[in-house]
Amino acid sequence: MATKENGQIIKENNCETKMGLTCVIEVFTSIFSTGIISNKCCGELVVLGKVGHSALVKRTLENPVFNDLNLATIIAKSIQTWNNCLALLDSPSPSA
Repeated sequence: MATKENGQIIKENNCETKMGLTCVIEVFTSIFSTGIISNKCCGELVVLGKVGHSALVKRTLENPVFNDLNLATIIAKSIQTWNNCLALLDSPSPSA
């Protein structure tokens, strides 16, 4: 049932088309491994929206390939990634 719900959320919000592949890989790596997200990709993540971001992460976790991962850790990293991007985009940029 969760797959259908996440799939429906992703479809209704066009979540799979709002980020470029490079940024998808950056975000994925920062959540499921370790990595840094560029300002550009943080911007794309925020445009994607929290609902789309959460649905994509949850759908990814439904894949049997990820059965060995600690669900709580991945969800925490997903939230941290989202919050870091929001903070980065909300902070004033240094003047040129």
